[in-house]
Amino acid sequence: MPERVDRDGTPAYRVLGVEVTRREAVFLVLGVVFLFVIPDIASLSDSLQLSVIHQGLLFGFAAVGLNLLLRHTKLTSFGHAAFFGTGAYATAVLARYAGVQSVGLLLLGAIAAATVMAAIIGVLSLRHTGLYFALLTLAFGQLLYAIALGQSALGGSDGLPVRPGPANQPLLFGTAFSPDVYQILTYYLTVVVILIGLFVMYRITQSPFRNALDAIGQERTRARFIGLPVRRYVWAAFVISGIYGGVAGGLFAVVRQYVRPEGTLFFLRSGDILFMAILGGFRTLVGPLIGGVVLVFLQDVGQDVTQYYEFLTGVVLLILVYGFPRGIVGSLRSGGIVNARLSELRREPSVLSAWGRSAAQSIERKVTEALTSLRIILFGVD
Repeated sequence: MPERVDRDGTPAYRVLGVEVTRREAVFLVLGVVFLFVIPDIASLSDSLQLSVIHQGLLFGFAAVGLNLLLRHTKLTSFGHAAFFGTGAYATAVLARYAGVQSVGLLLLGAIAAATVMAAIIGVLSLRHTGLYFALLTLAFGQLLYAIALGQSALGGSDGLPVRPGPANQPLLFGTAFSPDVYQILTYYLTVVVILIGLFVMYRITQSPFRNALDAIGQERTRARFIGLPVRRYVWAAFVISGIYGGVAGGLFAVVRQYVRPEGTLFFLRSGDILFMAILGGFRTLVGPLIGGVVLVFLQDVGQDVTQYYEFLTGVVLLILVYGFPRGIVGSLRSGGIVNARLSELRREPSVLSAWGRSAAQSIERKVTEALTSLRIILFGVD
């Protein structure tokens, strides 16, 4: 039964260790229901593809893990695709060479491989911070990419198919399904794993461990002086972060039935995962997940609209970043910039014209600055 508690003066309910206000509980239930009805919604529209949303959720789940580092330790990893790719390739190798058919065992293999990889990379890279740490993670990610690309046992640039069944049929829990049914079932499997992962991450971020990470992120020297084992705690956070990437990669391999270096280990994937966390709101729990779906959806729609889809995606992302400086979820939640602007608009509707004039002046100022810079570049005078 839910236990009624007081959270900073606001009535809240505690269920399974999760404290939510009534408003948050409504959004939570609506969000879970929405996740489960997405296949039905996607079947009603040709422009909304389940596979795109599914892929966005998987990369977003990896971004949830990265967010633990980014938000609490202030460490920026440029190589998180290494764990995503390790989980994907571990699943493919187990299925193809060891004949493992159980999805549970494949995911356990992905978790084990990602844990070992994160533990090793963490030990070797966490001796440094800031830019050196970011470059080291990037280097390790590219090293794994080169290994996958050069090993014939891993398929090289052609990749490695995941064929758990003797007839090359996709199997789930020992049963063969048609591709359409398999796609829906694996989507629901992903949703269940994501909900469990979010619950675990919530408990981590509500524990004393999170407070220790926050202290380390604010000032390492002071954290060390008060007795915190800084390197051990950050290493543990790094490994947990890598496990989330490995689970996402393992599910990616199960869903796609094929893994390739470019799609899983390439450094641009690391950039995507990092940007997903920032885009969705790295100060929130579900923000990276939303950022993953939005970014993958924009990339997919952009490819249908123009061959210069990367330019179009970049423009849309610039608008989102400037319009939602705290990320999508961070700006929408209570106290965010969107709610503040809406409250201001409700109090004084005439403020809309002032916003328009301010936006026009800002655009005019930026254009003038850009033209001045262009004139200096072309003619070398100010």
